[in-house]
Amino acid sequence: MIRFIAAMCAGLALISSLAHAADAAPAAPTAPAAAVRVERISVDSPALAGNPEGNSARRDVFVVLPPSYASSPARRYPVVYALHGYGITPEKWFAMDKQDQIAARAFRNGVREMILVFPDTYTRHHGSMYSTSATTGDWEAFITRDLVGYIDAHYRTIANRASRGLMGHSMGGYGTVRLGMKYPGIYSSLYAMSACCLAAREITPEQGRQVEAVKTMEQVSSAPFMVRTTLTAAAAWSPNPDKPPFYVDLPYEGGQLRPHVLAEWAANAPLAMLPQYVNHLRQYQAIALDVGNRDSLVDDNKALHEALDRFGIANTFEVYDGDHGSGVVSRFETRVLPFFSRHLQF
Repeated sequence: MIRFIAAMCAGLALISSLAHAADAAPAAPTAPAAAVRVERISVDSPALAGNPEGNSARRDVFVVLPPSYASSPARRYPVVYALHGYGITPEKWFAMDKQDQIAARAFRNGVREMILVFPDTYTRHHGSMYSTSATTGDWEAFITRDLVGYIDAHYRTIANRASRGLMGHSMGGYGTVRLGMKYPGIYSSLYAMSACCLAAREITPEQGRQVEAVKTMEQVSSAPFMVRTTLTAAAAWSPNPDKPPFYVDLPYEGGQLRPHVLAEWAANAPLAMLPQYVNHLRQYQAIALDVGNRDSLVDDNKALHEALDRFGIANTFEVYDGDHGSGVVSRFETRVLPFFSRHLQF
């Protein structure tokens, strides 16, 4: 019968093991890379305040400042916002990939200096899906309004869309595509790496029964991965603040399929959303997509590229030799940062 968000499950399962991916970064240059400065800050988000799921409205954010930031006090910089994947915090992503070292090498090797921002969107169910939800909070407004407003107010940014980029991997790639479609007035360039959750998916009756059997958060922690990601999707896309303890509508109830819930999920799939946002996407200076040839998400990412082409939206698409996590570190340095160096306004 119908199947669960297969691409989402497979892709998110792999991102949860990203810390173990064997992805050697490119060799360091012979000359030492100029030092960057890393600041860990907290940003209070009115958009997240009071959410029923209990996610904190105070979010940790890592900010990478380029080498010249301290020595050139009159200089202003473009900003790239980097969205992490499901099941990890930005702290883990930052530490495992050594983003400060990557940035320092990239700047040393000719990438123009910019500010990099890594926000925390980890939730009770391990990921916000970068969506607006009556259960989890308004993560769209956190990223596009509260966070951008804070960074522009507290750092020497070039505070216009031409100098803002958005990127992400897996769930973060989904967030990049989703937010990029809806907020072209905020960003001018997008780079989605191995984006998950692009196509509408459903679940089988057996999977529905497994999810229904979970009644407490303690049970969630030991539940199969499929159960956990189903609750994540429901919290983001079929919220119900009147149904504790999870405050969600599930696709099966009492063993019966609930088509309206699946319709709500489908409405959040970028491949279904795209025709509504063609004019928005045409406003971008540049859009790039990439995915590994051994990634279960390759077909959906190819379908997104083909849909962009079909509507005449300029984009670049690359399938490289790798799986879901194997290219993240090296490609962030050799593809993503150079992409924004070329396309943002300095």
